[in-house]
Amino acid sequence: MSRWLQVYVMPPAVFVSVIMGGGYGTGREVVEYFSRYGNGEGLLGVLVSTLLFAVVFGLTFDFARRMGTYEYREFFRQLIGPFWWTFELLYLLLFFLVLGVLSSAAGNILSSRFGVPEYLGLTMMLAVVAAMVFFGREVLERILTAWMFAMYGVFLLYFVFVLQQFNGNAVDVPLSVEAVPGALKGGSLYALYNVALAPVLLFAVRGIETRKEAFGCGAVTAALVMLPAAMFHFSFFLGLPEILDEAVPVYWMIEQYAPSWMLPLYLVALLGTLAQTGAGLVQGVIERVEFALTPERDDGMGHWPRALIAIAALGISAGFASLGIISLIARGYSAMAVGFAIVYVAPLLLFGHSRIRTRQ
Repeated sequence: MSRWLQVYVMPPAVFVSVIMGGGYGTGREVVEYFSRYGNGEGLLGVLVSTLLFAVVFGLTFDFARRMGTYEYREFFRQLIGPFWWTFELLYLLLFFLVLGVLSSAAGNILSSRFGVPEYLGLTMMLAVVAAMVFFGREVLERILTAWMFAMYGVFLLYFVFVLQQFNGNAVDVPLSVEAVPGALKGGSLYALYNVALAPVLLFAVRGIETRKEAFGCGAVTAALVMLPAAMFHFSFFLGLPEILDEAVPVYWMIEQYAPSWMLPLYLVALLGTLAQTGAGLVQGVIERVEFALTPERDDGMGHWPRALIAIAALGISAGFASLGIISLIARGYSAMAVGFAIVYVAPLLLFGHSRIRTRQ
């Protein structure tokens, strides 16, 4: 594999694929953290998130490179010492919360569109995720990379159809002084809970060799992560205010503004994205378990233990899914953002460089 692919394609593909599922696939996170504040304010929130992502991604990738650690427990042992377990606890909660959102979204769509019982939708997703992690890291990375381009294709097609609905009229994106603080808060919260996935997905950045590559990869990843947010927020201008109460806003937008044949295409892409997001998250946990149980082995655990971890994790997440996707995103994700800001982002910004110098 070429250096360019290793540094500037593979890592962004893995991160975008994982982050895309729960938020962009459904559009619910874009509505909750950007669109509900208004047109101009939402775009400001997207910019804030992009800058935060770029800074934290770059610092994280460079810290992992220079410390030589690509497993998140060891990463936090180096960053916050004896308090490493605080991230472990928060991530475990976020892990089940995100899987709950994915499961709820999959069950909601399969039930409303095809009349499939929600429990059956959860079971189908569980089987697909378990199959994806069954074959290990390298196969999963290829799947995530390929599906990122497929999902971007669907998103671009969606955006083209929605863009046509503006009929050449000017788009009004005023900034309300009163709403700006809320937009800044929404953009910050969105970045803070999503960026917490970075240490768990460090298996994808092993090819980075220099500080320049680390920050370059961080900037590319941030831009690709937030591009769909800007696209969807812009498209949601047409659906306000009705779209604010939709559990799966993109589904509703396609029903309203796109050709009928677009809906099944979107559903296939979305369900695949939800599954790959779950697989990416589970793979991160598997990396952690492998490091703890078989630190001396390069090949890690076998196929079946990986699949069993996926099954157990998705089984627990089904309980979170019963709370509903809107409540999980609005309340659960915001609380997680505050926690990760304290135990991960703040120490990385304040102490990351000094930790590296101490190690050297």
